[in-house]
Amino acid sequence: MRIAVAGGTGWVGKLVVERARAAGHRVVVISRSHGVDLTNGVGLDDALRNVATVVDVSNIQTISKRASTRFFETTTRNLLKAEQRCGVNHHVLLSIVGIDRVNWGYYHGKRRQEGLVLAGPVPATILRATQFFEFAVQSLTLFPGPVAVVPRMRTQPVAAAEVATELVRLAEGPALGRVPEMAGPEVLMMSSAVRRVARVRGPRKFVVSVPWPSAAGRSMANGGLLPAGPGPRGTLRFGQWLTEAAKTDAAQ
Repeated sequence: MRIAVAGGTGWVGKLVVERARAAGHRVVVISRSHGVDLTNGVGLDDALRNVATVVDVSNIQTISKRASTRFFETTTRNLLKAEQRCGVNHHVLLSIVGIDRVNWGYYHGKRRQEGLVLAGPVPATILRATQFFEFAVQSLTLFPGPVAVVPRMRTQPVAAAEVATELVRLAEGPALGRVPEMAGPEVLMMSSAVRRVARVRGPRKFVVSVPWPSAAGRSMANGGLLPAGPGPRGTLRFGQWLTEAAKTDAAQ
């Protein structure tokens, strides 16, 4: 099968590309570095020629409702229109568990993206996943200094590699609409995960857990980002992942 991966040079996209190729598929990487721009549609028709399925893991780093909504509306409309022109028959989207329960700026854009995909011209599958293990590393290293401030939140983090494998599996089948949510095998407080990263992998910092003074913060603290029902669960536990990541760091 010929599969296109939108956002295929990002850290999640690279895993999807790797696993799709390992499964024997021909992969087209959609990114600016490959001459394709989702924000204006340049290069999309050429990239999607003879593609059967698109896996969209494209992203923007922002907490702004306006910026997130503008990005996901623009890129998703461009992608869906090009898919329709080129005869793509399946659109697989990676989304986030809890975006309809936590009223956070970035999540507005993801909700809008989901709505466009489900109402769009190409049969679609949407997989929501919880935060990746790497989110704890990002939380620790986001700002310089000896202190890391982490929002109080309950999470059920999952290995990005396992989510990538599930996305490829879904891409190989028919469109299913919204499928059961994917999460890791254990529920953690994010501050606890970040402290473990600081202790095992570094940098060593004092981690402070604070409640966000908003409805979104209260929802995060009370489990708004946890899966609402049964679904696929990763098998790799956070501690296992952290140990292997530390070994990889030491070997480099």
